[in-house]
Amino acid sequence: MLSPSLLRSLLHGRWTGLAGTFVALCLGASVLTASALLLTSAGPRVPARYAAAPLLLRTPGTPGDDNAFAESRPWSPETVDALVRALTAVPGVAAAVPDRAFYAQAVVRGGPAGAHEARGWSTAALAPHRLVAGRPPARAGEVVLDRALGLAPGSPVTLLTAGGPAPYTVSGLTDGPGPYVSDGEAARLGGGVRVIGLLTRPGFDRAAVRAAVRAAVGDAARRVVGGSGQVLAGPDRAAAEPAADARTRWIGMQVLTAMALLGGFVSVFVVASTFAFRVTQRRREFGLLRAVGATPRQVRLIVYGEALAVGAAAAAAGALLGAAVAPAVGGVLVTAGFEPASFGVRPAPLPVAGAVAAGIAAGLLGAWSASGRAARVRPLEALRDHAAGGTPMTRVRWVAGVVSLAGGLALAAASGSAAEDALVNDVLLAAMALIAGLTLLAPVVLPALVRVLSWPISRPAVGMLAARSAMTAVRRTAATAAPVLLTVGFAVLVTGMVRTTAAAYTAGRAADVSAAAVLVPDGAPGLSDAALAAASAPAAITAPLPTTVYGDRPLTALGDGDLAGDEAAAAEWVARDHGWRKGDVVPLTFEDGRAVRLRIAAVLPSAPAEVLVARDTVRAHDPSALTPEAYVSRPAGMVFPGARTVSVADRAAGDQAEEDRLVWLFTLLLVGVSAGYSGLAIVNTQVMAASARAREFAVLRLSGATRRQATAAAAAEAALVTGIGSVLGLAVAVPALLAMRAGLAQKSGAAVPLVVPWPTVAAVVAACLVLAAGASAIFTGKTAFTSVRTPSKPPTCADA
Repeated sequence: MLSPSLLRSLLHGRWTGLAGTFVALCLGASVLTASALLLTSAGPRVPARYAAAPLLLRTPGTPGDDNAFAESRPWSPETVDALVRALTAVPGVAAAVPDRAFYAQAVVRGGPAGAHEARGWSTAALAPHRLVAGRPPARAGEVVLDRALGLAPGSPVTLLTAGGPAPYTVSGLTDGPGPYVSDGEAARLGGGVRVIGLLTRPGFDRAAVRAAVRAAVGDAARRVVGGSGQVLAGPDRAAAEPAADARTRWIGMQVLTAMALLGGFVSVFVVASTFAFRVTQRRREFGLLRAVGATPRQVRLIVYGEALAVGAAAAAAGALLGAAVAPAVGGVLVTAGFEPASFGVRPAPLPVAGAVAAGIAAGLLGAWSASGRAARVRPLEALRDHAAGGTPMTRVRWVAGVVSLAGGLALAAASGSAAEDALVNDVLLAAMALIAGLTLLAPVVLPALVRVLSWPISRPAVGMLAARSAMTAVRRTAATAAPVLLTVGFAVLVTGMVRTTAAAYTAGRAADVSAAAVLVPDGAPGLSDAALAAASAPAAITAPLPTTVYGDRPLTALGDGDLAGDEAAAAEWVARDHGWRKGDVVPLTFEDGRAVRLRIAAVLPSAPAEVLVARDTVRAHDPSALTPEAYVSRPAGMVFPGARTVSVADRAAGDQAEEDRLVWLFTLLLVGVSAGYSGLAIVNTQVMAASARAREFAVLRLSGATRRQATAAAAAEAALVTGIGSVLGLAVAVPALLAMRAGLAQKSGAAVPLVVPWPTVAAVVAACLVLAAGASAIFTGKTAFTSVRTPSKPPTCADA
């Protein structure tokens, strides 16, 4: 039986290998901790504009990815009036304030500025926002603006609305975002209402008021069609967050989930490769332990013990580090647009404890395969094997490598037809499978790659020595090439997929458009009717006007100029789901909450939206509807209120620029995390390799090689291994990218170029080369210098 003193002696002096594992697991635990804290903090928040309202009444339904983050069905003006009367009569309710909003932006210094949602002045009390100068708006044409805009009470100002510019007078200034107009004007210009804020009287029990409000809403629902609603109090008021914030949070969840997955995967990958290399180096040691009576189970426990000891300490340190940096990472996510402005990190012990457990599990999982290999070492086998470890390919490794490689190629090829929201995760899974597969199969192709890549440097003695060393120690070469493969393969695959997908969209968009220019918003969320009319003159406005209509669920709709006011057209699959047929008269609720009966004039097999209605019908029922862009005959370079014209090519290249920016930031984040881990693994494996080759370097020195020559040979071998890992990484990525490009070309109907950001890839390869060659040269020089000063016996075949 192994004594505790023997176990301690086995761990003593192993810092060169365990230090790298510690840092890898520490970084992994910090990523997992920060991701877990951010994920648990990414829930909905009470909107700031309702912070002072203890109770909210909200229309049923919650925006989410199951309904494309559409807002819930609004109440009609008649229903709102009935609800306000019923709620005002509840004892303890001081005021029931409908939140009526519409698009409006102040034009400051020639362009739209500030917030782009105007509300009635009574809703300012729900935030609360205070009047800091002037007076509240009392009539049409008066507005209260944010004092940050720099305008004074009494000054004229232009508000850009969905209809176009409108003249207003600044009646006052507030400490909130604004703009605020009179309640009468908000009722005239605003659409439907989704939230009614309730202000309570002092001295009343809020729980009792809430119960009375629920009873009043129940009575109203029985008396008024569509009068049902959700009563929200306390933290439940977060359900009233805007659909845009819900969508941003969903994007952030994808980013944080991918970060956590990548942190766990790379941690296991690095630990597994490190322990596999350590087991190969310590075959003599394990063989001697077996010779003195150690059982395979005890040898396995030695490896697990090292992983547990290092994993526990690293996970605890990483958890503290992750908790410390989580607020800063949250701020970066908000700045990048991955989280809404209301996001903040909430300290919680459970995510930290879970990250510690995950870090320990990652260490044990990474050591699992190595412990089995160590337990299978036989005494005589260890004494006669060389450092390369015998046959590198086992049957299990063959099967696992082929399955992983085939699965990764299939996922990469399928990602070309994946939905937009699933593309990033599909790419990530494909990268993991491909890298794992080729890492397992690397010993099969290493001899041929070594011969090809070492040919230019094979004539000098240093180059020949580096090539022979890499060829002989196949397992060592595979272990040191694995982190380079991980870094380069992941960088090429992910960045190439993102850029090629963007190029496919641009190519398809440009091929479908024949207009002279595109009218796009300039500082505004969309195009007003006035901008469209100015850019389309003398022709009538024909650009579709998007909105949302409500049948059994929210439906995307476009206002089309070819339909009559009482007509609608439906996409074929929407008509099938709702049971609609051509000629049917169906009720559809618009953004003002009013239901309109429309006749289905056509069922379209291919439609730009789920439902098409007349453009005038959309404008009549959605006063805030804005056109995202319009193709016009005017030349590029013209400026209109809140809009400008650009060339079709420029618009195609820059379309959805914000989402492309977010995706590219996300991509660089993933590549940066994987490159950081891999850089650590590269240094760690080079240090371990140098420390294990002390006798080999001693033989070189005793044979006449100088310290500089021994260091140059090790650095040349590290450069050769970096080249091998880079070639294998490209071999993983390029076929997958070609398959994806073919699928995208078929889908877009245009030629799609294969776009790989080679400067980014070259920077990653150069970083790997510097780390590998630098670490190898530094530690080899130190080892070679120490080895000649310390007498040692000549190496045996077991030490080769």
